[in-house]
Amino acid sequence: MSSAYPEIYLVRHGETEWSLSGRHTGRTDIPLTAKGEEAARGVADRLKGLTFQAVWSSPSQRAFDTCRLAGFGERAVKKPDLQEWDYGAYEGVTTKEILAGRPGWQLFRDGCPDGETAADVGARADAVIAGLRAVAGNVLIFSSSHFLRVFAARWVGLPPAGGAHFVLDTASLSILGYEHDLTEPVIRRWNQK
Repeated sequence: MSSAYPEIYLVRHGETEWSLSGRHTGRTDIPLTAKGEEAARGVADRLKGLTFQAVWSSPSQRAFDTCRLAGFGERAVKKPDLQEWDYGAYEGVTTKEILAGRPGWQLFRDGCPDGETAADVGARADAVIAGLRAVAGNVLIFSSSHFLRVFAARWVGLPPAGGAHFVLDTASLSILGYEHDLTEPVIRRWNQK
């Protein structure tokens, strides 16, 4: 899985009650389920033998607990820009419930009332990317689905709404990197379990 160029390893947090039920979980700080904790421990095996120049985590307990259970908690730096999308009025609401009151709604196109737009999340992703480019080496990041989807889109030069084309399962591993040189960012692996 390695490359001659730095790689960015992305881990989506393990399962929570809300991720299981499809409720939008932005800033509500809920814990992992027992299954989510077990999956987080399994991330350690998938990263065994790899070295990272830096380990960054969203400050949410679901992301940081995934980081800790994977064996990287002592090295992790919590970064506020890695927080999940702020869903505003749609926090804790399922897509089905939103569509009942707002037919045709799409998160990446329409954003959330009293919350963030894709452009807002993209600006945070761009700030993280700028920080990554200053690190000489591989970086491990723990965060949440919609943020990481926008992050991947921005990594390869797509608009923030391009994150709609990427799907992430809980406790999945993805790798961003470069192809021929540092001017060619690519997605090397995506949504691996």
